[in-house]
Amino acid sequence: MSYKRWVLVAILLFGIGLVFGLATPTSFASLISEDIAAIEELGGILASLPSALTAIFIFVKNASALLLSFALSPILCLTPILTLTVNGWLLAVVSVMVSQEKSPGFVLAGLLPHGVFELPALILGEAAALSLGTVVILALFKKERRSLLLPSLKQNLRYLMLALALLLPAAIIETYVTPLLLT
Repeated sequence: MSYKRWVLVAILLFGIGLVFGLATPTSFASLISEDIAAIEELGGILASLPSALTAIFIFVKNASALLLSFALSPILCLTPILTLTVNGWLLAVVSVMVSQEKSPGFVLAGLLPHGVFELPALILGEAAALSLGTVVILALFKKERRSLLLPSLKQNLRYLMLALALLLPAAIIETYVTPLLLT
């Protein structure tokens, strides 16, 4: 399957997560309020650090998650599938909660500036993980598919590098621009 189709699969999985997040009852969503409080506490800690360290932390955290998903993708593609659906679900649940507390404009101001880089990075990176994972799984069962392993790895590493490159401006914008829009 072509990489473009894997991108569409990744978008579909993320969209499924979004739909489930929007359909999650507010009472259930409140169960994650403790987790959100912990994230806010981490945000407070990061705010006390020099901005450059905050940007580096955000980049390393996001890049590590993407690299881990890529590395674990041959295990039935579970990690990229879960990463896409859970991230879509969390984005929707938290967005609904914040928009009820603040406003939809506040949510958009907090997400759009860095999200225009971070969401494509997530989609592109996880599409590469899905593609590689599928090729590895198929190669385990079909000897004739084994010759596709190295070319697939090389191609998907290029897409992964592109995704990682997109995470850098996302981290910088999230550190320097997003806080200005939320004050």
